[in-house]
Amino acid sequence: MISTRGRYALRVMLDLAEHEGSHAVPLKEIAERQDLSKKYLEIIVKDMVKGKLIVGSSGKGGGYKLCRKADEYSVGEILELMEGTLSSVACLADSSQECPRKEICQTLPMWKEFDRLVHVFFYSRKLSDLL
Repeated sequence: MISTRGRYALRVMLDLAEHEGSHAVPLKEIAERQDLSKKYLEIIVKDMVKGKLIVGSSGKGGGYKLCRKADEYSVGEILELMEGTLSSVACLADSSQECPRKEICQTLPMWKEFDRLVHVFFYSRKLSDLL
C-alpha cells in the first residue's frame, strides 16, 4: 500500500512540474494549492532533496524546483524513494534475508509476478504523464 508520504511526494512533484519556470516555488504555495500541511511537507521535501529529486533554496525567492524535466522522472523512482521497496512481501524486499522456504514456497512465483507487474506499472509512467 502506498502511504500518504508517497502520495504527497507525487503531488509535490506534480505541483513543481506544473509551476516549472525560472523561480523556485515556495513550499507554502504548494501546501496551499494541494491543501496539505506545510509542516508535513517540510519533512517530505527534505527527503526529496536528499534523494536528488528536487533542489531547494532558502531566503527571499527561495523554494523548490525539479532537478530534471518532468518526463525524466518515473513514478516508480519517486515512490521508491519515499516508501522504500515496493515489494509486496518481505521475502522479496531488497534488504530482506533469503527466505529458508524459497525452494519449496508455492506462492513465491505469484508474488514475484505481482512485484514485476507493479514495478513495470510505476516505472513505465513518467511524471509528465500525470500532468
